[in-house]
Amino acid sequence: MAQKRKAARNENDNFISPAKRRFYPSSNKEREPANQHAFDPYPPAKVYRLIEPGPVLLVTTGSLVKRTHNVMTIGFHMVIQHESPPLIGISLGPWDASFAALKKQRECVLAVPSVEMAEVVVDIGNCSKDDEELKESSKWERFGLEALPAGKVKAPLVGGEHVIANVECVVEDAKLVPKYGMWVLKPVKAWINPKKKPGEGGKMFHHRGDGIFVIDGEVLDLKNRMVKWQEFQD
Repeated sequence: MAQKRKAARNENDNFISPAKRRFYPSSNKEREPANQHAFDPYPPAKVYRLIEPGPVLLVTTGSLVKRTHNVMTIGFHMVIQHESPPLIGISLGPWDASFAALKKQRECVLAVPSVEMAEVVVDIGNCSKDDEELKESSKWERFGLEALPAGKVKAPLVGGEHVIANVECVVEDAKLVPKYGMWVLKPVKAWINPKKKPGEGGKMFHHRGDGIFVIDGEVLDLKNRMVKWQEFQD
């Protein structure tokens, strides 16, 4: 009798009521909530394709005067702070040839290309200054880029009719670099192409991952609803 009562107790321990059964799948797989809103699971390793923060940028490092200037492409960056001072975060690690120059000189330029440069920008991102077939600074010549003197940093601006803007930056904080390759930059001077202002002729492009890009489209002006942020409006 004792053995029968023990077996019955074990069965009750494993019993799940019908009301609770949808929350406790019979398998040992990770439980997932009921699909009430027609959402499908999505791989965490690919969520960057959903929330990639901004337009594809070119980053220049090194010195124009010493002919050590380099240029690379990045897609991972974000605005950290509007002012006092303005701050921008970029992801750039030791796997990039520009890493050593940024670490040494602690300054760079962020250039915003327009969509007309999309193919060139992607090609720049698929080669390295350290490639054997490339000599120092030859990426500028190979891709027909114009290097212009900056106002406050040694790295050059990226010239050309299809460049929307250039932002000269210095390193404000490098504490996250060893662990995450994340640099916090402080803009010290900025330039904009009057013929390519965003929304007024200049269209940025954004990487959605896997070589797929989207282009700036329709402009939605909701300034009158941004009542808490008027100090940041023109």
